[in-house]
Amino acid sequence: MTGWRGKLYETIFEADTRAGRTFDVLLLIAIVLSVVLVMLESVPTYGAEHGDALMAAEWFFTILFTLEYLVRLYSVKRPMSYARSFYGVIDLLAILPTYLSLVIPGSQYLLVIRILRVLRVFRVLKLATYVGATQDLMT
Repeated sequence: MTGWRGKLYETIFEADTRAGRTFDVLLLIAIVLSVVLVMLESVPTYGAEHGDALMAAEWFFTILFTLEYLVRLYSVKRPMSYARSFYGVIDLLAILPTYLSLVIPGSQYLLVIRILRVLRVFRVLKLATYVGATQDLMT
């Protein structure tokens, strides 16, 4: 792919580039922050005291993850293949609970599904071992 789609694909899916590593790190920080906020909201006293701020943060992360999901779909050659892939399903499940909470009360408790996005950490760590092994082979 060339043009914007190619650059987006390289940044989002290729962790061996500087932009790809930066994207992965920022995404992982956002995932961890969103999971921490969901956990804080579940603490009754903290949730009652900071409920509005936590709800605003939840919507911020949901919109951020929705945009990321849409950009992933845009940047791949076969969007439906990505949507049905393991990570595509996890990404969709991470954003659905907030939207469902508008229609189905209580479904926001499904936000803990976002923790599954932490699986991306393992993908990045797995690639890091290959980079070290490649450097050993080159010397």
